[in-house]
Amino acid sequence: MIKVGVYGGTGRVGKLLLEDLKSEDALELSAVYVRNELNFAINPSALVTNDLDTFLNACDVVVDFSLPEATQALLEKTLQRPKPLVIATTGLDVHQFNLMKEASELMPILYATNMSLGVAVLSRLVEQASKVLEGFDIEVVEMHHKHKKDAPSGTALTLAESAARGRNLELDKVRVSGRNGNIGERGKDEIAVMALRGGDIVGRHTVGFYNEGEFIEMNHTATSRHTFSKGALRASKWLAQQEAGLYNISDCLGLD
Repeated sequence: MIKVGVYGGTGRVGKLLLEDLKSEDALELSAVYVRNELNFAINPSALVTNDLDTFLNACDVVVDFSLPEATQALLEKTLQRPKPLVIATTGLDVHQFNLMKEASELMPILYATNMSLGVAVLSRLVEQASKVLEGFDIEVVEMHHKHKKDAPSGTALTLAESAARGRNLELDKVRVSGRNGNIGERGKDEIAVMALRGGDIVGRHTVGFYNEGEFIEMNHTATSRHTFSKGALRASKWLAQQEAGLYNISDCLGLD
């Protein structure tokens, strides 16, 4: 039985992880890390703590759906105490990504901006379509609930990176994330990534390829956050058996 530590058990997906772990045969909840206190009941055999050393000692693999600063603290601690990490936090900055790369030399880390099987497959299809549909304009639009803090979403950026990779482009050099005023015609290699926020939308991503006379749009809609928690638990089973390195969800699903 693989002992799972949930880092950030009071978040939207963190709570679902605690719920979904109850029906897992190969995984068991061993520890929950919270900054303050857990205001709902869980399995009494699981440790609840705000001490990172105690938390890490109690688990075989950690699942992290938290905030960038919390993920940074986790990475800094695991540089001293290596532990397999499944990280799904979005909005990480360059320093935090570099910390992740450094930590992955000591332990297996799976990082994904979206843990769903559907998005993993969509990302591969976007790369292939981008390569084949030469000359088509590429636009990525994402929609999320009004409480989401980072924009564009990590998933939208991942999809845009797949589109750029299909055309041997560097996303940072061609990405546009806003248009206003008399900005002139659209650039040839431009890849737009636009964010909409409102209501309780779990997540919807559209990647469109537009040409004169025709266009293709690929959509993924998440209707439940259980998609993300169950995907992360599947990744945990896989990652617990891996050597040190930085992995993505496609590695876990065998799509590469």
